[in-house]
Amino acid sequence: MHIGKSIEISRRAFLRRSSQLAVAGAASSYALGLAGLSEAAAFSSAGGYKALVCVFLYGGNDHANLLIPFDDANYARYAAIRGRASDGGIGLSQSSLSSTVLRQPDSQTLTDNMRLALAPTMPRLAARFTEGRMAPLLNVGPLIVPLTKAQYESDNNSSYPRPAKLFSHNDQQSTWQSSAPEGSVTGWGGRMGDLALSSNRNTMFTAINASGNAVFLSGETALPYQVSSSGAVTINGLGRRVYGSSATSAAINSLMTTHHGHVFQQDHAQTVARSISYGDFVNDAIGGVSLSTDFDEGNSLAGQLKAVARLIGARGALGVNRQVFMVGMGGFDHHDGLIGSHEALLGALDHAMDAFYRATVELGVADQVTTFTASDFGRTLASNGDGSDHGWGSHHMILGGAVNGGRFYGRAPEISVEGNDQVGRGRLLPTTSVDEYSATLAKWFGVSASEMPGISPNIGRFAAPDLGFMQS
Repeated sequence: MHIGKSIEISRRAFLRRSSQLAVAGAASSYALGLAGLSEAAAFSSAGGYKALVCVFLYGGNDHANLLIPFDDANYARYAAIRGRASDGGIGLSQSSLSSTVLRQPDSQTLTDNMRLALAPTMPRLAARFTEGRMAPLLNVGPLIVPLTKAQYESDNNSSYPRPAKLFSHNDQQSTWQSSAPEGSVTGWGGRMGDLALSSNRNTMFTAINASGNAVFLSGETALPYQVSSSGAVTINGLGRRVYGSSATSAAINSLMTTHHGHVFQQDHAQTVARSISYGDFVNDAIGGVSLSTDFDEGNSLAGQLKAVARLIGARGALGVNRQVFMVGMGGFDHHDGLIGSHEALLGALDHAMDAFYRATVELGVADQVTTFTASDFGRTLASNGDGSDHGWGSHHMILGGAVNGGRFYGRAPEISVEGNDQVGRGRLLPTTSVDEYSATLAKWFGVSASEMPGISPNIGRFAAPDLGFMQS
């Protein structure tokens, strides 16, 4: 099976961009269309296969109980603000952190001489940090321009713009994934997919979502192909007898795939026909991939990542050289019940990400696959009783053989509810932007400097288009 050719991809991208911009005038849309074609040629797929895997934590992960201060002075501040769980607060005990302390190199000093530990249910990722395969990125969040606290509090929004609709779940999920609030139609994963299409023989499998619909993987031309934990999502009734009748199954197939004169009916029929064909193709391809890695079938995120690992194992059969994946995990909106529930979620995350990393080692692609976390937002350092409320900046993790791990990136925030890097109740004012995060990953993936504004639209306003956490 051969799906798509690079010249056809470029032609369709040109036509689509031109038609979308026609209202701006023929000359401008034509020029922008040509720019899109030259950008596609600049993308580098050299060095063999590469994949990015986004692990999205839905609900807004409580970053303050993901990475916890372990040194006495900063832990005392943390405990004073959050209260100890043993006394009804939401702070983890210092003693529980001794096995997950992340020992940064002597050359690195964090804010207020802070030492940080992962949650006690995350020993596997703590070990990956020690091995140099995992790197935490501190206080990252959506920004349009760099902001100080005074600028954030200023009325001069034209000089110091803030992302729209802060602290809203749907809008900030979209802003993290696309750089715009709810209603955005392309995400930075999909925009990387646009550039990578011509690197793949079978373009359908450039962007793959194992967790459901999300804007992150939608591009101008690249569209996410959805899979389940068991493989391709197939259409019920087409591969089996319906109500005991093979004739009924055949009739359903005919109704769904017959070509029509109406353009929308025709497009729907072609889409369904492709879905049927691709489903069998994908399942046949991954059927030849055997993994000995234990993923724990009761862990939903691990199941999704196992499906991703099998697809990566079938990359030759699928005809791909560059891929972007998305998986997801819910339950992180801890306005209450933080203690216990949150540690359990982080334990599942720890197991799933580590299993996936071990699977990439088994497949011989650990240096070619990079996994990273994202979430709606961080949360307040201050407790609301037995939980925390919506925040802004947060901490995230990058894992893989090509990661410059074993050290921290970004700036550690003060342990305070009124510091210069906070905007109320310990909500973090990000000191690293999502644009810097995405641009660093995109550079490793093969995106050139000239193409970077199309992936990370605000990157020109920040000093660090490459944060350094990926090997060159």
